[in-house]
Amino acid sequence: MRAFQGIATRWRSLPRARRLGAVVLGATAVLLAVLLVLVTGRSPLPVDAGPPAAPAAPPGAPTTPGSPGTSGAQGVSPLTGLPGEAGRITAVKIDNIVDARPQTGLDSADVVYAIEVEGGISRLLAVYDSNRLPPGDTIGPVRSARESDLELLEQYGRVNFVYSGAQSRFLPVLGAADVLNVSPLQHGGAFFRSPSRAAPHNEYVVPSDVLRASPDAAQARDIGFRFGAAPAGGTPADGFTARMPAASFTFNWSAADQRYLVSMDGKPARTSEGGRLGAATVVVQRVDERTSPLGLRDSAGNPVPFAPTVGDGEAVVLRDGRAYQGTWSRPRADSGTTFSYAGAPMTFRPGPVWVVLEPR
Repeated sequence: MRAFQGIATRWRSLPRARRLGAVVLGATAVLLAVLLVLVTGRSPLPVDAGPPAAPAAPPGAPTTPGSPGTSGAQGVSPLTGLPGEAGRITAVKIDNIVDARPQTGLDSADVVYAIEVEGGISRLLAVYDSNRLPPGDTIGPVRSARESDLELLEQYGRVNFVYSGAQSRFLPVLGAADVLNVSPLQHGGAFFRSPSRAAPHNEYVVPSDVLRASPDAAQARDIGFRFGAAPAGGTPADGFTARMPAASFTFNWSAADQRYLVSMDGKPARTSEGGRLGAATVVVQRVDERTSPLGLRDSAGNPVPFAPTVGDGEAVVLRDGRAYQGTWSRPRADSGTTFSYAGAPMTFRPGPVWVVLEPR
C-alpha cells in the first residue's frame, strides 16, 4: 500500500505536460499491440504455451505405450491402430459350433478372442467399438458366459458384456464383476431369436439397443497392443494353424487382401453377409489352461476349462506373411497384455486383431 501511495505522489508531482505525454505514449503502445494481434494473429507478449507438442511419428512407427486407462494417440483406435476416435466398448460372447455358422456381424469386430469351452470346442468373444458397429446392427448367435471371459475383459474396463445366460453358480460372480451385464435377464428387448435356425443357436443381439441402455460403458483404451512397421526377423508363414482339443483355426496370408483369411475346423470361415472372415494381425497366445476355479461342470459332468490370461507365456504373432515367435505378459488383471519379440514390443499391422488362446 505504501509503495502504491509513493507512486501516486510522484505521478501528481510531475508537470502536467509530462503526465499528458505519458498517457499518450501508453495509449499508442496499446493501440499498436492491438493492431499487431489483428494483423498477424500473434500476441506481442510472451505467453505460457504449455509443454511443447511431441514430434509426429514417422509413417509405420509403433504407437507409444500409454498408461492403463488411456486410449493411445488421439484420433487412432487403440484396438486396431486405424484412424478413428475411441468409442464405448461392447463385448459379445458368440457361438462357434458348426450349427452356429456362419455368424453375423463378426467381421466388424475390432478384436476377436477364440477360447476353449467344455468338450474341447471353441467359442468367440468379439469386442466392438461403438463407432464401428456392424452395418446390419445385429451380432450373433449369442451364447453363455464363462470365467475366462471376465478375466479377459478386466483389461478393458467396465464395458458392456453381452451373453445369453450362465450357470446358476456363476451368476453371482457375473453380478459382482466390473462389467455391465447384458443378457436377456437384464435387457430382453435388445435380443431376438431367428426362425431360420434351431435353438440355442439362434439368439441375436442389437448392439445399438445395448449402447442406448448403457451410456456409461467404458471407452476403448490401451490394452497393450502396439501398431507399426514389422520388425526385422520372423519366418515366412503363409499359413498357420492353432489347435484346441476339438477345434482348429487356420490363418492363410492373402497378399491380395493384405490380411489373414480365417478357416475354422478346416473350412473357410464366412459371415452370414457372405464375406470372408479375416484379420490384419493374428496372435496365438499359449496359456496354461486348467479347470474352472469355481468347480463348474457341464451338463454331462465334465469340468469347464479356464484359460488364464494373467501371467506370462509364449506367443506367436502373424503379420504380413511372417511368424514371430515371442512372449506375452500381463502382470495384473487390470493391466494390458504386452507382446514382445526379440526383447522389444511386438508391433501389429493396423487393422482387426484375432487372438487364439491355445492350450499349452
